[in-house]
Amino acid sequence: MRVVTAARVLTGYDEAGNARFLEQAALLLNGDRIEQVTPASHAPVGAPIIADYPDHVLVPGLVNAHHHVGLTPLQSGSLDHHLEEWIGTGTVRRGLDPYLDTLCSAIEMVCSGITTVQHITGVSFRPASAMRHFASEVRRAYRDIGMRASFCFNARDQNHLSHESDAALIARASGALREDLGSYLAQGPVDLADYLKLFDDLTADVAREARLAIQLAPANLHWCSDAMLLALRDKAAVANVPMHMHLVETPYQAEYARRRTGKSAVAHLAQLGLLGPRMTLGHGVWLSPGDIDLLAQTGTCICHNCSSNLRLGSGRAPMTDYFGKGLTVALGIDEAGVNDDRDMWLEMRMALYQHRDPGIGAAWPSASQVMRAATEGGAATTLFGDSIGRIAPGALADFTVIDWNRATRPYQDPGVPLINVLVQRVKPEAVAAVWVAGDRIVNNGRPEHIDRESIFSQIAAHLSRPRDEVDQRGLRISQGVPPLIRDFFAQYDFKPKQR
Repeated sequence: MRVVTAARVLTGYDEAGNARFLEQAALLLNGDRIEQVTPASHAPVGAPIIADYPDHVLVPGLVNAHHHVGLTPLQSGSLDHHLEEWIGTGTVRRGLDPYLDTLCSAIEMVCSGITTVQHITGVSFRPASAMRHFASEVRRAYRDIGMRASFCFNARDQNHLSHESDAALIARASGALREDLGSYLAQGPVDLADYLKLFDDLTADVAREARLAIQLAPANLHWCSDAMLLALRDKAAVANVPMHMHLVETPYQAEYARRRTGKSAVAHLAQLGLLGPRMTLGHGVWLSPGDIDLLAQTGTCICHNCSSNLRLGSGRAPMTDYFGKGLTVALGIDEAGVNDDRDMWLEMRMALYQHRDPGIGAAWPSASQVMRAATEGGAATTLFGDSIGRIAPGALADFTVIDWNRATRPYQDPGVPLINVLVQRVKPEAVAAVWVAGDRIVNNGRPEHIDRESIFSQIAAHLSRPRDEVDQRGLRISQGVPPLIRDFFAQYDFKPKQR
C-alpha cells in the first residue's frame, strides 16, 4: 500500500451534477489502482507516503478523446480553411518519423494534465505491413512517455479527398495535377479484409500492454460505403470494442447524407445498427433535435471538438442540447486547439464559453459538466471505460495534480466554487505532476521519461531538410486541388446556415 496526500481531491459528482471535493485527502494505491480515497487522518499508520501535495488539488486524469497527429497542421504548412477545402490542402504536410511526431504532441498533452488520448490515425495506406509498423512507432512513443492511449486507424473505402469518387476527382484535374493525384490516391487505402486483419494484428500486439488499447474507426459517412460500415459494426461486436466515427462535422456532410440516403446521417447509422453506447460520434455539429433524441435513446456518445469546429468554420455544436438530453459527452482537441497546441484546460474553457446562449434563463453548460466531459465522458469513449476518468476505489491511479497557488495567483476570492476556479483559471503551468497507473510521468511541469528539448531538436533537424519528391508532390496537390473542391461543392444547391 502506498499513500498520496493532497489538500483537496475531486471525488465525483452529486445527484445534481455538481463536483464534490474531499478536503485533506489521501489516496491509498495498491499497484496501479486506487484502493481507497479517505481523509488523510484515516490513512493506515506506517503506510509509506510517496507524495504529499499540501497546496494542491487532485483531479482525475484528463482524456483527450479525439486526436490525430503530433505536429499541428499549421506547423506543417497547412493554413486554416473550411473543412472540405482544408482536407484537400492537407497533402502539404511532410512525412515525419511517427515516433517523433507522436511525442511532439504527447509532451504537450501530458504537461497539460492529459493522461489518456484517443489517437485516430487519419490516413490508411498500403501495404498493411507499413501501417502496422507506423502503429508500432506511435505506440512506442506513448509507451516511452507513459501515457495511456486508445489507438485506431480511420477506415475508408471511397472519396478520399472530397465527397466525390477518386476517379471523378482525377478526371476533373488536368495536366501534371491529374498525374500527381493519380499516383497519390493509388497509395491507399488498404482493402477491407486487410484492414480487419490489421485490427486483429494490432490487438494481439498490445495484449500484454495495460496502457494501450485498439479500437475501430469508420472514418465518416462520405468516406465509407455501407458494406464497410456493416463489416466494422460486426467486427466491433465480435471483438467487443468501441468505435469512433466523424459525423456531420459540416453542413456539407449533412447534405451529403441526405443525397446519399434520403435521411439524416444519424438515422442512416441507426438503420444500419451502428448506434449505441459503444459508438462515439466525433463533432456532431449539424445534428437535428430528432438526431439528438435518437442518440439519447440509443446511448450513443458524442465527442465535442470545440476548437476544431471554430478554426475550420464548421459551426457551433448544440452542446447544451447534448447535456440536456443526457448524452455522454467527451471533449477532444482534434488536430490543434485555438493556441495551436494541446491545452485541455483551454479546450474546457472554449466549451464552457462558446455555448452561452443570449437571454436571461438560457441554458449554459456548467463548469462541472465540462470537467466531467473532459474526464468521465472521454473515458467512456475508450476501451478503458470507467476504470479511468475518476478518482474512486477500484479505478486506475490516473490523476493530475494542480498547484493551487500557481493557478490562482495573485488572488482568488474563496467564495467562488472550486470547480469554477479549476475550469476557468488553470493553465498548463499550474500542472505540478501527472500520474498514470500509479507512476508519476510528469514532475514539476516536465516529463519524467522523455527529454523534451532533444525530441524537439530532432524534429526541427528532420524538417529543415529540403522536400523530397514525395513531399513536393504533396505540395503541388495542396495548391492545385482546392479549386477542384470548390467547384464540386458549388453544385450543392443550398447555402450553409449559421450555427
